[in-house]
Amino acid sequence: MELEFIQNQIFEIRGCKVMLDFHLAGIYGIETKVLKQSVKRNLKRFAGDDFMFELTKQEWNILRSQFVTSRWGGARYQPFAFTELGVAMLSSVLNSDTAIETNRNIMRAFVAVRQLILNPPAKEIKELQYEFTKFQEYLEDVFTDYNDINEDTRMQLELINETLAELQTKNKELNKPRHPIGFTSPQYSQ
Repeated sequence: MELEFIQNQIFEIRGCKVMLDFHLAGIYGIETKVLKQSVKRNLKRFAGDDFMFELTKQEWNILRSQFVTSRWGGARYQPFAFTELGVAMLSSVLNSDTAIETNRNIMRAFVAVRQLILNPPAKEIKELQYEFTKFQEYLEDVFTDYNDINEDTRMQLELINETLAELQTKNKELNKPRHPIGFTSPQYSQ
């Protein structure tokens, strides 16, 4: 079974990394009811929520709403969620060679997920830091240009207003009533 496929079957519920019973049954190549029967016959091995717990209806509905496929919808009972310890305990319940090999792969997947969480790839972080720095510089340039444009625009508007004020003053002077120039004869009325 491919490690990445198994990692995609690990979910976080109640703050724990878990795998659901029907996913485990599929990986082990058995029916879900066979897996559940084996677990119920050996409940002492799975005592405590740190090994296994049954999802509540609300948890199940929330989890189901995250998936597009409808093949999950027909369960009569809420699925069991197995923690890493519970998956390890399954190896003592399911004793076939396939179950043992599958269990090894599942344990590797849990370890890989944990290591990824604890030690994210440094190269990707450095690339993200570099991209973030470039983006930050770009934003600073954009805002500087924006402020320059605003300052230029403000200065241009002031010049336009001054020019308009001068034109209005000149226009008032040109439109004043003129005093007649030269000799005008008074008109006599007879």
